[in-house]
Amino acid sequence: MEFKLDIFQTMALATVVFYFGGYLRKKIRFLEKYCIPSAVIGGMIFSIIALILKLTNVASISLDTTLQNVFMTAFFTSIGYTASLRILKNGGVKVAIFLTLSVIIVILQDIVGVSLASIFNINPLLGLATGSIPLVGGHGTSGSFGPLLENLGVSGATTVSFASATFGLVMGSILGGFIAKTLIEKNNIKTSKEYHDKDIPLSDFHHDETAVLSYNRLMKASSWIFIAMGLGSIITKYIQSLGLTFPSYIGAMLVAAVIKNILDFKKFELEDKEIETIGGISLSFYLSLALMGLKLWELFDLAIPMIVMLVSQTILMGIFAYIVMFRVMGRNYDAAVFASAACGFGMGSTANAIANMDALTDKYGFSETPYFVVPIVGGLFIDFINSAVITLFINIFG
Repeated sequence: MEFKLDIFQTMALATVVFYFGGYLRKKIRFLEKYCIPSAVIGGMIFSIIALILKLTNVASISLDTTLQNVFMTAFFTSIGYTASLRILKNGGVKVAIFLTLSVIIVILQDIVGVSLASIFNINPLLGLATGSIPLVGGHGTSGSFGPLLENLGVSGATTVSFASATFGLVMGSILGGFIAKTLIEKNNIKTSKEYHDKDIPLSDFHHDETAVLSYNRLMKASSWIFIAMGLGSIITKYIQSLGLTFPSYIGAMLVAAVIKNILDFKKFELEDKEIETIGGISLSFYLSLALMGLKLWELFDLAIPMIVMLVSQTILMGIFAYIVMFRVMGRNYDAAVFASAACGFGMGSTANAIANMDALTDKYGFSETPYFVVPIVGGLFIDFINSAVITLFINIFG
């Protein structure tokens, strides 16, 4: 039996999948603790059900994912509108240092992934699907570069990327607490005992159910996103015409960043919160559609190489955080918090980094600098750099 869903039925199902994932996240503490997104939870469950139906020859489900690329581009365009050089400049030396270390993490993850893939005699590009694509990049970048790698002949790249991203979310949280606690105790670090308000100075507009909506601001925000997407598509096509391999969203992301910094220079107010909100909504639908379309049966032949590569990435992240991050960031309590954040950030997401810092500072006391630096690097700049590094590796080894 085959079920073919049209675009409207697919979106209705994606909505149900998203909210079912949110329901399970509230009910299962493990999912909440490790910051697993609702779309990932619901999408993975759907893909597992689809796998069972396929293996038992009961039914197959065909989805119309036409809007998946639209949502993906809209999300990364919203990321482009956060790339403010003014904020980077005002962030101080710590922001520049943490950003530099994050770039090194990205490069090392891709080197490890490509190298181990070559050892297993599999396509080196598949190694990127266990490198910075799913780890620093998370599920969002996985959904973008996975299909791109498959178009280059890398079978199973999307499924491996999403599986690796989910693994990274869990391991990044576990590793962060262990590394920081060990550093504090082994080095007899004097921690901050005084508790301060640790609210993070980031907009949470898209989670605020009491916010007052403005039609004009939302319309302007939507317009900024579509303008960048339209102009960006021209740039992307030009770049691809040169024979280079680039993700489809890269042009829109670059245009959005240019517009953002021009408006900053002109001291023109952009609808940042509204753009963030639209980006968040786009990400939720994009991830739901991407996870629902996973072909989990493609993991069977890659199980052992993937496990070895992911364990190696975990070891790499642990060593880097313990030795490099801690020492470069000052060998003090702030540095231990940075090390904890780096594990969540480098293996999962900025949300994981914040969760790691929350758990640590609840026990040892608040640390102001990491709470300022990590969200800036994770939320504003690393996606740009990660995409550039991944693209470089693809063009070298593709």
